[in-house]
Amino acid sequence: MTFFATRYDFRAPGASPTARAELFARAVEQVKYLDTHGQDVVMLSEHHGSPDGYLPNPLMVASAFAAATSRIMLTVSAVVVNLHHPLRLAEDIALLDHLSGGRVSYTLGLGYLPQEYAQLGAPWRTRGADIERAITVLRQAWTGEEFEFEGRTVRVTPTPLTQPHPMLFYGGGSRAAALRAARLDLGFQPQVADPELREMYDAECRAHGREPGFMMTPPQGPSTVFCAADPDRFWSEYGEYLLADAKAYDAWHGDHASHVRDSSSTVSELRSGTGYVVCTPDELIERCRSREFRLVTSHPLCGGMPATPSWESVNLIGEKVIPALVP
Repeated sequence: MTFFATRYDFRAPGASPTARAELFARAVEQVKYLDTHGQDVVMLSEHHGSPDGYLPNPLMVASAFAAATSRIMLTVSAVVVNLHHPLRLAEDIALLDHLSGGRVSYTLGLGYLPQEYAQLGAPWRTRGADIERAITVLRQAWTGEEFEFEGRTVRVTPTPLTQPHPMLFYGGGSRAAALRAARLDLGFQPQVADPELREMYDAECRAHGREPGFMMTPPQGPSTVFCAADPDRFWSEYGEYLLADAKAYDAWHGDHASHVRDSSSTVSELRSGTGYVVCTPDELIERCRSREFRLVTSHPLCGGMPATPSWESVNLIGEKVIPALVP
């Protein structure tokens, strides 16, 4: 069985305000389509101060997506917890849980860009201890009961629809992340499929007297898949959008490993790699049937891609690929 996901980050280098508004409108229309054409989940992420307009408020966009859909699951991966006031974050997540009918899950994380912390006035040095305190506050807030916060008595309402709270993971690709996820009794979502991280997480969960939670690791295969009737033409006309996306992530990640990372410097080099793949419908169907692709992650607005190739990929997957794989 192949799992189909679509992600949106709204990265669009050089886009005008009008062009950027079209990307947001297009995403809402596409998510309506995905909801009725067999897709499993839509993913949103968070970054701040990026010159290409990367999405800074995934919960706001998730609310728009939730209002436009009724079935598809949504995930925010990740929420950079330390860049939010924990009480306000607790309120926003609780409200979105009601608006979505409990269809939104969250990966909580530290982030990895010091400049984002600097922009929003959050301390970088104490970030590990800070996120543990914030997650404790979130859980206290979602009880709906009064509790002490920074020397005062507070109460957050309403409580979430999903009790005791929406599905939560902790994200990160380090030993510290694996141990923290286990210690805080959270599911774990590392950015890389590292068996040692699973072993650490499982052992630490058991050391705290509980069975390991759900661990969601990236599967083998590409991080980004497009479907096109003519892949050669797609790469020729739109490969620069994929390359812009790859270069931006590569510049951010530094020494950090990531499933979405690709260090290509040209379109030709990117095409010869394994991270960004463009298939015909028949090719994609075969790669799914052979179980080469167990997860197909689409990125239809990749790098601010124009509407025509963006919709072509969405439509071909929805109308050709997924129906061919349904038993």
